[in-house]
Amino acid sequence: MESTYSALSKEPPMHYHPDSAEDFRIISGRIKVRMDNKISVYKAGESFHISPNRIHSIWNDGESKAAVNWKVTRPMNTEFLLETMFALVNDGKVNEQGTPRFLQMVLTAGKFNNVLRLARPPFALQRIVFVLLKPFAYALGYRPYYKRYLSLKKGQQV
Repeated sequence: MESTYSALSKEPPMHYHPDSAEDFRIISGRIKVRMDNKISVYKAGESFHISPNRIHSIWNDGESKAAVNWKVTRPMNTEFLLETMFALVNDGKVNEQGTPRFLQMVLTAGKFNNVLRLARPPFALQRIVFVLLKPFAYALGYRPYYKRYLSLKKGQQV
């Protein structure tokens, strides 16, 4: 897929993908990557790889947009997670850092924990907290994903 990172974007929460690898090639602009307690900058024409379970974050703090070609190996339902997250951003349902509201994240992170996990708090604690908060999130109208955002094919499940 190809993705565009807005200029002067904020660093997202550190996260990892338990079974998926990611390969990025920078098409234009520059991207910052935090991995292994180190920040690297990648520019147009450069590439980098993120193996499964490797904690990282990616953002663009440059003055212009950045475009990347992005391949996910073993994507499972990553497509639906990305569609949900980008739609929440486009609908303005995020904070200044571009992160969805906490109870939205409780449901979305819980639903898609097979493809993305937050680095903190530890996953076992996240699961406990998410189970406890899930009924409150549903009661307030949040859902793990919203069908109107997804490119589901007939009969396809999230």
